[in-house]
Amino acid sequence: MDPLTFGLVTLGCMLFLIALRVPIGVALGVVSLLGLAYVRNFPIALSILRETPFAFAASWDLTAIPMFLLMGAIANHSGISSALFRAARLWFSALPGGLAVAANMASVGFAAACGSSLASSAAMGRLAIPEMLRVGYDKALATGVVASAGTLAALIPPSIMLVLYGVFAEVSISRLLIAGILPGFLTAVAYVLLIVIRCKLNPALAPKLSDDELETLRADRLSALKEVWPVTVLILGIIGGLYGGIVTPTEAGAVGAALALVIALVQRRITVATFTDALKESMSGTAQIFFVGMGAVMYTRLLSLTGVSQLLADMMSGYAGDPLLVILAISLVFLVLGMFLDPLGIMLITLPVFLPMMEALDLNLIWFGIIVVKYVEIGMITPPLGMNVFVVKSVIGPAVPIWTIYRGVLWFLAAEVVVMTLLIAFPQISLFLPELMR
Repeated sequence: MDPLTFGLVTLGCMLFLIALRVPIGVALGVVSLLGLAYVRNFPIALSILRETPFAFAASWDLTAIPMFLLMGAIANHSGISSALFRAARLWFSALPGGLAVAANMASVGFAAACGSSLASSAAMGRLAIPEMLRVGYDKALATGVVASAGTLAALIPPSIMLVLYGVFAEVSISRLLIAGILPGFLTAVAYVLLIVIRCKLNPALAPKLSDDELETLRADRLSALKEVWPVTVLILGIIGGLYGGIVTPTEAGAVGAALALVIALVQRRITVATFTDALKESMSGTAQIFFVGMGAVMYTRLLSLTGVSQLLADMMSGYAGDPLLVILAISLVFLVLGMFLDPLGIMLITLPVFLPMMEALDLNLIWFGIIVVKYVEIGMITPPLGMNVFVVKSVIGPAVPIWTIYRGVLWFLAAEVVVMTLLIAFPQISLFLPELMR
């Protein structure tokens, strides 16, 4: 079997193993090791296996990941999410579907302090869903908005996915993180419009508050803003530092983690036990990400040795006149994979295949990174998997059937169609802020 054919066979073998529920990191590692042994020899394969963990973990840019994870864990354990939801509830309750809008906007704020979609969905699920169900909100709307808004943490900095993409694509991680801001807010605005329009057309979805309740909420608005100052500090520390070129992504992560800890100590919202839990949570998350990433690095080498990467790049050169067709084909691949695989696996499996195509077409890799992460977001709420849906279900228990949650997120998937159309048609939405950093 010639190396090129063998490289394509390994791709099928890897997808087959993943379909059998073999962990993605293991599937990548095993296929890469055996493939390298076949293409070269076993000693060389073992040499690459020994070298890859150190070479991957020694990447300076990747040190931002444990820092961002630690910051998010501390923020989650110190009650920032509850303060955000309370403030958002007071300010947005007068709108049609006000509590759903509040859950969405609180998720935006928590995304800037957390960086984890699963943590955001879990935190808002505990806070917002019981409140919405208590006042009679439609169950699909209440659960769907929390599961969908949680995905914003994958795009709004700090974003672990954007850091990983930047490492593999070898582009500026600072510019990538800043590039996620406008698409993230565009998605949040699309969700708000969807909620308000649906609830305006069908008031039964979200009962309105009485005049007395609204008057009580208005009286507490300013005091609620005093509770969300930690988020403002974190946003200024991370996004402001990155945009101004004051800190690197790794330094931004360290600054964010330190600020989150100082804020939690000042507010007396963290103990030795909760800080220990935050450390364990961030270390566990880092280990999982690095394990899959090491497998992806080995698989990238295998594809390069077999000539698959070059073959795909040569194939794409024929579409240079109409790269839109390539983007649409890639979009279809991401949507299908999103139905069955976890976000990290989708990205690390596809990047070795798609990045050579983008380079051959001379497309902007920062813009493509935003497109990739957006599709990863969409996969987190796409049936039949949808990790955020399962998180919300685990939080609320038997109160809402899982099919009701899926029915709720379908409306937000419709909003994502509009958002993705805009991001693909107008790349400047993603590139405007990064270009100002020059």
